[in-house]
Amino acid sequence: MTDLIALATLPEAWAALVTLIIMEVVLGIDNLVFISILTNKLPESQRRNARRIGLGLALVLRLLLLGTVAWIVQLTTPLFEAFGHGFSWKDIILIAGGLFLVWKATKEIHHNVDPEEQPGELVGGAVKTGFTAAIFQILLLDLVFSIDSIITAVGMTDHLPIMVIAVIVAVTLMLVASGPLARFIEANPTIVMLALAFLLMIGTTLIADGLGFHVPKGYVYAAMTFSGLVELLNMLARRKRRLDRAMAGENPAAEASGSSH
Repeated sequence: MTDLIALATLPEAWAALVTLIIMEVVLGIDNLVFISILTNKLPESQRRNARRIGLGLALVLRLLLLGTVAWIVQLTTPLFEAFGHGFSWKDIILIAGGLFLVWKATKEIHHNVDPEEQPGELVGGAVKTGFTAAIFQILLLDLVFSIDSIITAVGMTDHLPIMVIAVIVAVTLMLVASGPLARFIEANPTIVMLALAFLLMIGTTLIADGLGFHVPKGYVYAAMTFSGLVELLNMLARRKRRLDRAMAGENPAAEASGSSH
């Protein structure tokens, strides 16, 4: 307890905490997009519980991983070398997670583009998934993102309490944001395709990182932000066209009403 009080009086500890929270939230965007798309495949009555349980278990998973931080750091030790690159457990996990994301995103894009391929799996034009399967996939992807973020966090601070607080705050923010984001994606079908494209890009960057070709996160998030802004402009343009058509449809009726008098 005395150590925690002493830690709370250090300005550098607060700076590290704020930096870690921001980093965890930014890294959590990838996971949040995946969770939103995945839970939208569930019946509406199960979506909220799936997000809560998935993120709750993800928080427990991250805290458990923080408890084995010394082991997590050792995951960067090369196991074997191939193609001039030393592959560690971290690289293998990133490649496996990236391949899973690419497979999942490609499958969802395929069903959105050609939904008549397997009509038995579709309800309302969307591929349905089971509750347990959704939770498992959320945890699987969170494991990949957690290991990457924890290794990064260890390089920023040696204080475990700071890491724990940052993880709790970040996951809590993700839980708050998951509902509105999922509803926004569901209400805007074109956003679904954009989000799936994001997952495809994120999966590709994970594979690249695992193979030793590091892609700066700033480039990835800049591309996602630019694409999101372009889609926002498209949404505003579509809304304006709908309003114009609605007004154009009302004018002839008004003129006809006026001429009858």
